[in-house]
Amino acid sequence: MGTWLQVKLLLPVLAGVLAVLCLWGRQLNVLSLGEEQALSLGMDAPFWRKLLLGWLALLMGLGVCAGGNIGFVGLLVPHCLRLLAGPDHRTLLPLSALGGGLFLVFCDSLGRLLLPGGEIRVGIITALFGAPYFLWLLCRKK
Repeated sequence: MGTWLQVKLLLPVLAGVLAVLCLWGRQLNVLSLGEEQALSLGMDAPFWRKLLLGWLALLMGLGVCAGGNIGFVGLLVPHCLRLLAGPDHRTLLPLSALGGGLFLVFCDSLGRLLLPGGEIRVGIITALFGAPYFLWLLCRKK
């Protein structure tokens, strides 16, 4: 789990990486159509796929370094927000960052309310929401 000093040091870097990814939202949108479609639209798909994957891995690594590994947030929040806001990555990325934070605050508050005088770890609460959603996604695909 990260300390507040780590969060303060990594926050500007996280914000910068997220801003760069938001600027490349159009490329993410085109890549989400599939590699053949992206190539037919004139995009250098292999280059952008590698570049975006590297930046996304950096963002994910910094987030885990600052806040720790909390399961299902990256699965649940973006999928739910995609249903509400649509598939455009230019809006989905910042909304997912904000929504993930709000979801964690909600789960942490719920964990403190359910056990007065104690606390249920936030990872347990997120798993209680995320695991059924993940199972629903698996069953829906079949």
